[in-house]
Amino acid sequence: MEFKNVSKSFGDRLLIDDLSFVVPHGAIIGIIGPNGAGKTTLLKSLVGLVKPTPGHIRVAGRDTRTMETADICRHVAYLPQDPNALLFADTVADELAITLRNHGRAVNEPGAQAQIAQMLQRLRLGNMANAYPRDLSVGERQRVALGAVTVTQPGALLLDEPTRGLDYASKQVLVEMIQEWSAAGAAVVIVTHDVELAAALAHRVVLMSQGEIIADGSPAAVLSASPLFAPQVARLFPNSGWLTPEAALSGLRAVTR
Repeated sequence: MEFKNVSKSFGDRLLIDDLSFVVPHGAIIGIIGPNGAGKTTLLKSLVGLVKPTPGHIRVAGRDTRTMETADICRHVAYLPQDPNALLFADTVADELAITLRNHGRAVNEPGAQAQIAQMLQRLRLGNMANAYPRDLSVGERQRVALGAVTVTQPGALLLDEPTRGLDYASKQVLVEMIQEWSAAGAAVVIVTHDVELAAALAHRVVLMSQGEIIADGSPAAVLSASPLFAPQVARLFPNSGWLTPEAALSGLRAVTR
């Protein structure tokens, strides 16, 4: 995915301003910043829900101005902040089946059914296949929506506040899945206020403010330098380069040897 000089305004308000960056295969990019920084607008523009004026966005080598949103979404999965926006089927399994059907799969085939069952098991939803999605908790609905957009194994994932409503165990499942997708070559962009997630998972962190990129680099460089977005470990151990509890424990063991 590639942004080149992308801007977007609504009325007199400039939401994103001359953004240029590339998300290569296998990269996990964390997008952080205050509310109103333009983070969600950036994600929406990648799937064609918002059209940049001016600027160019390329997905899998194609200019998105020549593509319909449905075509873009064959390559890019988008999980919005509100999972309810994606849930409208009668059962959890049907949510995933609809995605497969929209991508030209015959959902009654054994292979498709096995794919759905495997995804639900990975998301700890195996016993909820026949449940009505809107009867579930916020965290469970978030996981159903995640399964619905990723069951086709797209080449790129856009996740907007994916840990909202998740307990610790579900968050760990999400982290492991994102790492697996990245290792398989998927490009992942995560918009999040969860700086601990960005510290633990992102290969690169982009800090936005008022529609602009004000910092772009390694998690250690960007998060440690930010008084507002530094993880707790970085606040406890300033100038250490440690961002996560695992890094701090490893560093402390090395110091005490």
